[in-house]
Amino acid sequence: MGAALRIVDLVKNYYLEAVTVRALRGVSVEVEEGDFVALMGPSGSGKSTLLNLVGCLDRPTSGEYYLGDENVASMDDDQLSEIRSRYLGFIFQSYNLLAQYTVVENIEVPLLYQGCKLDDSTREWCVSLAELVGLGDRLDHRPMQLSGGQQQRVAIARALVNRPQLILADEPTGNLDTKTSDEIMVMLTRLNLEGKTIIMVTHENDIAEWAKRVIRMRDGHIESDVRNAHPRGIGQIQAPTVSHSIETPTRAPEMFRPT
Repeated sequence: MGAALRIVDLVKNYYLEAVTVRALRGVSVEVEEGDFVALMGPSGSGKSTLLNLVGCLDRPTSGEYYLGDENVASMDDDQLSEIRSRYLGFIFQSYNLLAQYTVVENIEVPLLYQGCKLDDSTREWCVSLAELVGLGDRLDHRPMQLSGGQQQRVAIARALVNRPQLILADEPTGNLDTKTSDEIMVMLTRLNLEGKTIIMVTHENDIAEWAKRVIRMRDGHIESDVRNAHPRGIGQIQAPTVSHSIETPTRAPEMFRPT
């Protein structure tokens, strides 16, 4: 498989009046297509900063960041916005759902940002994603009518709506109990088995055990990068099967063009 992303000597500094905070100090890493990476480290280690840069939510101070063959580090705001809205899927610890929207409407939100016309075809796709995450009987419920685990399932479905090849998860089980956390990790493992590349920030060792690879950071550096010989769930979980077609964009690095 080719590289889903490649980072070369990435530096990120934050300037607070007379103080310079060196969040990343020359990080280099490559992630293959179809990998499942857990980013770990203590507070201030740089793991969230790295995830933000990978997610095009921020720009590095220096260094290179390639998605496919495109150096994202040199893109302007409009280009970064295009990458975020069309080719990356985000899952957040706090879910970030819109309280006034139903399950299906929350899943549709990234399509609105893309300027996609919502019609019966897009609704069918969003309903199929809700069913995929076990919420087929909650389509018209709003976030306050759902449990934390159900809200995170909506967030996962929303992350899939633009058919990303790269899913970024920031503490996706941080607000959930152990049973619900395992259910969410089963879903992410299934998506990974389907071919999605996943990068997940977590501070929990038992959650990192689901990943194929664990990268530990400290003081803005990569401290260790280890393959997990026996990820939890592998061999026991089947990949999901969802097929549907909606109008998709074509302006993207080759590997990010939806299939």
